Amino acid sequence: MSEILPLLGSGLIIFAAFLLAIAMTLVWKIIGLLPKGRLQHSWGVLLLLILFFVISYGLYAKYSYVNISGKTDLIVPIIFFLGAIFVYIVCNLSLKTTRDIMQIYILKQENITDPLTGIFNRRYLDSYLNNETTKAQSFTLPLSVCLIDIDHFKSINDNYGHQVGDLVLQNIAKDIKESLRDSDVVTRYGGEEFVVVLPGTQVSTSYKLAERLRKNIENTQVTIPSKSGQEALSVKVTISIGVTELSIECKDYLCLIKNADTALYRAKNNGRNQVFIC
Repeated sequence: MSEILPLLGSGLIIFAAFLLAIAMTLVWKIIGLLPKGRLQHSWGVLLLLILFFVISYGLYAKYSYVNISGKTDLIVPIIFFLGAIFVYIVCNLSLKTTRDIMQIYILKQENITDPLTGIFNRRYLDSYLNNETTKAQSFTLPLSVCLIDIDHFKSINDNYGHQVGDLVLQNIAKDIKESLRDSDVVTRYGGEEFVVVLPGTQVSTSYKLAERLRKNIENTQVTIPSKSGQEALSVKVTISIGVTELSIECKDYLCLIKNADTALYRAKNNGRNQVFIC
């Protein structure tokens, strides 16, 4: 019995270290699933702690072998073993939970994201703008909306094809997004139309932003990658923009869209490539 006890104690510790090593691989997978940030760093700290315990368990198994002479000496190895089982189970469950959460997140993003341009879609706009309108009214904050339309987009599709039209939409969406502040939100409203929501922004400021964006688009040509035996194609694009804001007369998000559409119609009817306020 005196010879078996040291083997049993060391065996429990070694197996516990093996479980912790497996737990480390589980934590590493969790870190790979998470976006970069504080949460990922926290799991990184846990990974280092588990590594510390693996090393400690190994050293304990090595130096405690000769000190195990009675059954009571097995208490510490058993506690270590049960602790390792606990860590393994928690890490395994955490990995499954993280995968489920990330899958839900991906499905949610797909549900509110336009697949062509990568920006938010109409579904997201309806919910977001409704919430922002309610918030702005509750706290008496300004709220502006810009409705953007690509001028003569149908002729681009007719003259160059829908693939070129798709590239134009992607480039315009990218230019709009890069021109906005972090607090602003751009969505694809439908077809060649985009809606920009500017929380906490007066219509005068929104007009300046819209005018700057219009000029940027006007001065930038969309370059279409060349095909075999053909030269690269550059397409000049302009946009028209309708701008409006929340007011006493316009109190809900449907009214904001309606007024922005009215302003956009005036911009297009007045010759396109300009910004109008309603």
